[in-house]
Amino acid sequence: MSAPIKPAGRSGRRSRRRSLGLLAALAAVLAAAGGYHLLARPDRQAGEAFSGLPHRYAYASAEAPGGVRLHIMTVQPEDIELRAVNAPLRGIAAYGINGGFFYGTDLLSVAIVDDAPVAGTRGAYGSGWFNAKYARGTLVWDGAEDKLSVQVVSSGDDIAVADRSRYWAQGGISMNLQRGDLWAAAAEAEHLPFAADKRLRSGLVYDAGGQLQLIVTDTLSTAEEFRSAILSSIPGEGLEGIFLDGDGSSQMNADEAVLPGDSRPVVQMIALRGEE
Repeated sequence: MSAPIKPAGRSGRRSRRRSLGLLAALAAVLAAAGGYHLLARPDRQAGEAFSGLPHRYAYASAEAPGGVRLHIMTVQPEDIELRAVNAPLRGIAAYGINGGFFYGTDLLSVAIVDDAPVAGTRGAYGSGWFNAKYARGTLVWDGAEDKLSVQVVSSGDDIAVADRSRYWAQGGISMNLQRGDLWAAAAEAEHLPFAADKRLRSGLVYDAGGQLQLIVTDTLSTAEEFRSAILSSIPGEGLEGIFLDGDGSSQMNADEAVLPGDSRPVVQMIALRGEE
């Protein structure tokens, strides 16, 4: 398990309706950090699906040395909603990116909200309660403590949180961004698929300030190249995160960039909350 991060100088749980001025300010910081480009919304028909949705994220793109291009949505963790979708993201009226691994319609990665798996019943195969076969890196937001951490778990039963009615957990593979000496061995132990192949990649990363980054590439890279691009391109201290599903499943819905991967249906997405 990674050391949990609790944002400094904050007491209690942040409001999900926090002013988006903070994200706008963060976008400016990203742009000034070097290698980042803030993009105007293109004339893209797919973007019309997002009309009227709350814009609870800051978008930036970055091209790292070696040519790996990252598309980044920076969000507050309390604005995340894990969903079962069973469809290509391009046709879904929600901002966000693809989630964990799957086979057919079975979800093979943890995807849990408030102790309930998103794609079935608790304890059922393919529901999102399990990281199938292997204990794997799972990014957890503890809503009661306002903490982010990566925990290596086999199922929802193993997740450590203060209040099991106030958290979400997204399974993947540990990046170990603070441990260059052991990340590759850990990824191998967690059975990261096709690590040495040039593929589209996606990931979920947080920093010591409590910001969460949803990251997708539209360029091909190995797992090592993707991880290195994150470390060299994303500002902030204490970065940690997980690899998500990759290849044609690497998909993003944002006003600024719609990345369809190969347009395959994905079982689960990491979505931004809509109006309530």
